[in-house]
Amino acid sequence: MTRTLHGFGLGLRPPHYASLLEGDAGAVDWLEIVSENFMVAGGRPLAMLDRCAERWPLAMHGVSLNIGGSDPLDGEYLQALSKLARRVRPALISDHLCWTRHQGVQFHDLLPLPQDEASLRHVAMRVHQVQDAIGTQLVLENVSSYLRYAGDTLGEAEFLSALVAETGCGLLLDVNNVYVNAHNHGIDPIDYFNALPAPAVKQIHLAGHSADALGSGLLIDTHDAPVCAEVWSLYGQAMRHFGQVPTMIERDDHIPPLDALLAELDIARGIAASVRLELAA
Repeated sequence: MTRTLHGFGLGLRPPHYASLLEGDAGAVDWLEIVSENFMVAGGRPLAMLDRCAERWPLAMHGVSLNIGGSDPLDGEYLQALSKLARRVRPALISDHLCWTRHQGVQFHDLLPLPQDEASLRHVAMRVHQVQDAIGTQLVLENVSSYLRYAGDTLGEAEFLSALVAETGCGLLLDVNNVYVNAHNHGIDPIDYFNALPAPAVKQIHLAGHSADALGSGLLIDTHDAPVCAEVWSLYGQAMRHFGQVPTMIERDDHIPPLDALLAELDIARGIAASVRLELAA
């Protein structure tokens, strides 16, 4: 039986395999995997994944679905994704609202989409195709961006809201990405939250970012640092708006010992508990 997410999770990363499996399973409520890392025939990654799946609910999070791209959806990729889902029985399957490939070339980056009606229709058609292929709801994450298209006619949150209405997809709210885009593009993060359909938000990501080393003034979503105070504050606002959504810490570079990430999870728990008490008063 498929399990559901609740509480506070971490991204499963190889440096933490042993610490997680040898430690207290209750220190983490669930784990998120990068789907592509486990689309393999066998070996240590799948063996570790099977052991983790015995102890925790899992979420599958992809980085190369290319939901917004112009290339046809990759049928072999969708078959591999479905095969992994049958093995893992994930609580949800997610990817990013972006494009990652063009004319067969994979860019290994999460590139922003034009925010207009034509793009919305294109992405909605492809979301329907993916949901038919995997047999479940697709959950899409808002990405960080460093430019806007001159022809944009919709805000990102309005685009996401319309996509949910059209396809029934879910949303993965990356609070750090909202903060980064608020800084880079001058948007109001609370207005952004207000424009999203709250019941569609199935999961929250928290992560760190960096200032552009070239001095542009942009913030870059690097996932290589602790969550900053401003993002923690925005997370509290998200909890007030969306409720007690399952939340996780992402770290993909400069990965610290597991205890450091567990300490960040405790901060998230404390904020969520404070908001819960505040709203109950």
